Amino acid sequence: NPDIFADFTDILGDFFGFGFGDAFGGSSTRRRSRAQQGEDLRFDLEIGFEDAIKGMTADIQAPRLETCKSCSGSGAEAHDGFTTCSRCRGRGEVIFQQGFLSVRQTCSQCGGRGQIIRRPCKECGGEGRIRVERKLKVTIPAGVDNGKRLRLPHEGQPGANGGPNGDLYVFLRVKEHPIFSRRENDLHCTVPINVAQAALGTEIHVLTFDGLESIKVPEGTQGGTEIKLRNKGVPYLNGHGRGDLYVRIDVKVPKKLTREQRKLFEDLVETLPAENEPDEKGLFDKVRDYFA
Repeated sequence: NPDIFADFTDILGDFFGFGFGDAFGGSSTRRRSRAQQGEDLRFDLEIGFEDAIKGMTADIQAPRLETCKSCSGSGAEAHDGFTTCSRCRGRGEVIFQQGFLSVRQTCSQCGGRGQIIRRPCKECGGEGRIRVERKLKVTIPAGVDNGKRLRLPHEGQPGANGGPNGDLYVFLRVKEHPIFSRRENDLHCTVPINVAQAALGTEIHVLTFDGLESIKVPEGTQGGTEIKLRNKGVPYLNGHGRGDLYVRIDVKVPKKLTREQRKLFEDLVETLPAENEPDEKGLFDKVRDYFA
């Protein structure tokens, strides 16, 4: 099968760096014209915190290089834009002797085309491709996180010699939220209450991405206590269910008091035990046990 042999000699040619298959009758034109996939592209997209949780559709302007329509990718003017290569005389390859073998190698001056651009295309400047921006729609699923990348197949650079386009990868950067922070699929926030609310208990309203939620704060709640709201977090990406929302209670102590407020606190101090007074007997027992 000559096709199998051609593939074999192409591999050897790539390994040794010259037209190895040509020495055995293979075709260098087949190897030079092999289709190659285009390069992948990257596009960075910033989205809001809520958009990452709920999902969205975004319009982006993605740049890439496309074949110049004026010269059909040749890089030369349509009329009299090429001249015959002086080194290979239009064959696209040169022959040289290597030991007892006559080896054919792709012409380095014309790159195997057999022709050299005499008059570059005015549209692309001889490059054969021009930079264009395309408007694309990107569907962002609910639950994506910062750094997540989305793949858009065949939206990258065009391939060489008729090869397929590369892919476009959209990298997401999620903005920070002034209230919520995210840890995997759980959300966290802090709600302040005053000392009286913490001591007596209260009911507070918390803004979630599903609307307002009422939370009962039991009496005697200490600062730093967390209350969990189930299924109020971030949806699992490409799955079912959601994370939880953790509400951290921050007990605020007033920095300034009115005269009436100070009197109330002074009366309260007389009725409450002093939590920070040391237990003299307990301290003596601990010292004795240590030295014993």
